[in-house]
Amino acid sequence: MKQGDTVNSIAAAYGVSADTIIFDNQLIYPYQLAIGQALLIDTGTQSKTMEIRSNGYAYPFISRWVLDNTLPYLSELSIFSYGFTTEGELIPPILDDEWMIERALNTSTLPILTLTPFGANGNFDNTLISAIVNDMESRDRLIENLVMTMQEKSYGGLDIDFEFIKAEDRDAFTEFVRVCTQRMHEAGFQVSVALAPKTSAMQRGLLYEGKDYRALGEIADHVLVMTYEWGYTYGPPMAVAPLNMVRNVLEYAVTEIPPEKISMGIPNYGYDWELPYERGITRARTIGNIEAVRIAVSRGVEIKFDEVAMTPYFNYDSGGTTHEVWFEDARSIQAKYDLIKELGLRGPGFWQIMQLFRTNWLLLDNNFYIVKEV
Repeated sequence: MKQGDTVNSIAAAYGVSADTIIFDNQLIYPYQLAIGQALLIDTGTQSKTMEIRSNGYAYPFISRWVLDNTLPYLSELSIFSYGFTTEGELIPPILDDEWMIERALNTSTLPILTLTPFGANGNFDNTLISAIVNDMESRDRLIENLVMTMQEKSYGGLDIDFEFIKAEDRDAFTEFVRVCTQRMHEAGFQVSVALAPKTSAMQRGLLYEGKDYRALGEIADHVLVMTYEWGYTYGPPMAVAPLNMVRNVLEYAVTEIPPEKISMGIPNYGYDWELPYERGITRARTIGNIEAVRIAVSRGVEIKFDEVAMTPYFNYDSGGTTHEVWFEDARSIQAKYDLIKELGLRGPGFWQIMQLFRTNWLLLDNNFYIVKEV
């Protein structure tokens, strides 16, 4: 958007309804725009070129309205999450998940049980991972408990989201996924694995060393590469999913795993940092993409666009403190969809769908044929 543009002038220029622009972009009265703001304009043309399978993660406390507006665009709904004990007992989410499963099935969306090794503090616990992957009795008990729960609740698949796996547990984790996948297939379920975003097989670090891209890609039905969180809560201000970094990760991933088995992780959120950034002190606030634009509008600031990261950002002042905001918009999302097409990937996987970002879903439907699994 440039100085002087209004919803009505843009609608007239494109020959579309102002109401459609307002609805598609979730604008609120009095429908002010920010300089540099990207708008989705539906001119009735589509660019569908390939089939994809889309996935979105959600907690059981998601708004029913948000979920109902999102499910038509998802092939799979990953419900977050189930935990487990060192003895292999399954720990369900605190809130009921069955209403989400029912709504997913009603829209031909496959409900997926997400398995996470969270400790008592709510964080990933690699000692819990070590215990379960190295004890065959506990491992097998966990797998059977998963099968029983998934059958009882009408889940359609399992997503294994284990992070910070110790390097010494790499092979045991791979074997866990192999045994789990074999049993899931016997019961008629699919299996996916979440992978940290690395750029080489030898990449060092706790996020990377415990996962064998090639082996896991061969065993699992498909994988989610978590191509986000370059900009994160405790890090310096930057794009959450800069396209240049996302490309580097995925260009490596397709050398290890067939591209049709790879889902690109896409963030459905942004961050708001107070400046100056101080490592160990500054803590960014998570915000929705729509909220980010509304901040820019309310503060009267220009939204800029980083052509390398292919991501929008802006600065604003509040109470004498300067803030920096990075988020996703129609341009950054379209750039990611173009990369999915270029690499021939399975589709996008969204972390997470708790806030409605209608522009994203309309773009997804405009670019791809969304396969429904049920």
